[in-house]
Amino acid sequence: MIVPVGSTEQHGPHLPLDTDTRIATAVANSVVEGMADRDDLTWMVAPGIGYGASGEHEGFTGTVSIGTEALSLLLLEFARSASRWASRLVFVNGHGGNVEALAAATALLRTEGRDAAWCSCSVPNADAHAGHTETSVLLHISPKDVWLDERVIGNRAPLAELMPELRRGGVAAVSKIGVLGDPTTASAQDGARLFATMVDGCLQRIIRWAPDRNGMLV
Repeated sequence: MIVPVGSTEQHGPHLPLDTDTRIATAVANSVVEGMADRDDLTWMVAPGIGYGASGEHEGFTGTVSIGTEALSLLLLEFARSASRWASRLVFVNGHGGNVEALAAATALLRTEGRDAAWCSCSVPNADAHAGHTETSVLLHISPKDVWLDERVIGNRAPLAELMPELRRGGVAAVSKIGVLGDPTTASAQDGARLFATMVDGCLQRIIRWAPDRNGMLV
């Protein structure tokens, strides 16, 4: 079973609140298509988990965060139940803030003898939030839900440079509009390329099936 894990959070003025969940779900569906006839398992995609650890975005209307502890417990109980009939389980993550919960939950699941792991929908050199990367991918998978006229350039500084202030005050401390990057350069064509990279990255990790000690597929 493949389980998309996303969030409900503000993604600037131009993207929907469920952007991360949409991306994770689309990647998961494409991964299942790619897994056909590759092994003896029958893969299916579960309904996405649409609430995550998004406390850094709570300065913006629309964000609903359940926090790391609650998300970790949700993932644990979800997998414990599903493992009664699913022999292998993969969480496909669409939101960076979920990583701590995914690592904690999956590591414990593996110590319990459950064949669980996780991977993220990532691409090299992506901007951090609601910028070129996410906007391009949404233009590819869900173009009618991107408000093109509402796109505004956000804080384009490198994430490493922003992290100290971001940790202290959340995204609102470094971007008044909740955008980290430049969505005005986004295109559906680039989105198709970025999406294919996300899918291939998760697919290859699942095929290799080499979880580290926190259950992350490498």
